[in-house]
Amino acid sequence: MSQMPRALAAIGLAATLWVPAHAGIFDDDEARKAILDLRAKLEASNEAHRAKQAELNQKMADQLEQLRRSLLDLNNQIEGLRGDMARMRGENEQLTRDVAELQRKQKDVTTGIDERIRKLEPVKVSLDDREFLADPEEKRLYDDAFGLIRKSDFNAAAPALASFLRRFPASGYVPSATFWLGNAQYGRREYKEAIASFRSLVASSPDHPKAPEALLAIANCQIELKDAKGARRTIGELVQQYPKSEAAQAGRERLAALK
Repeated sequence: MSQMPRALAAIGLAATLWVPAHAGIFDDDEARKAILDLRAKLEASNEAHRAKQAELNQKMADQLEQLRRSLLDLNNQIEGLRGDMARMRGENEQLTRDVAELQRKQKDVTTGIDERIRKLEPVKVSLDDREFLADPEEKRLYDDAFGLIRKSDFNAAAPALASFLRRFPASGYVPSATFWLGNAQYGRREYKEAIASFRSLVASSPDHPKAPEALLAIANCQIELKDAKGARRTIGELVQQYPKSEAAQAGRERLAALK
């Protein structure tokens, strides 16, 4: 082989050997660059992901905080409603008590009014075969005075009956009260006063069932006063006016004794 061909072959061989080495260096740089770019992109992606995650976390935290506040407000509202309900329950209970108290007072007032009306409302009285109306107070006072007659407490009965007649001069009790006043006076040995009371009954109510007894009582008073003449005259009046009465029969017997 000549010198020229050997030189050319050496150059070719050198060129052949140099090209792959250069290509390998170029491939490493590209790969390194690609890796760096990939790392940069990955880091950027991770950073974006972290930022997105942080944003989501913040939003979730904000939402949770808002939810917590909403729940707290709701609890406060519920507690407020409970307080309002408790207050309203207490007010209702107090109102119920007030209504009950008002109803009780109203009932007491109504009962009191009814009681006063009953005290003022006339009552029907049946006495000595006669019927009439009398005020409750009027009836009570007469009954009290007559109760003293029943006890033979003439010292108390006489003023009680006299007071009754002054207070109720037009009462249906007047004839009976006058008759028992005369009896009380007789029991007190006030014979003249008793005669006046019995005469008042006969004069004002000659048809009263007690009128015959009143005349006989007058005769008895006259006998106590030693007025036999007057007693005979009174008994004669009794027999003449009320001939069929028991008092007239008793008067006839008394008249016989006087003779």
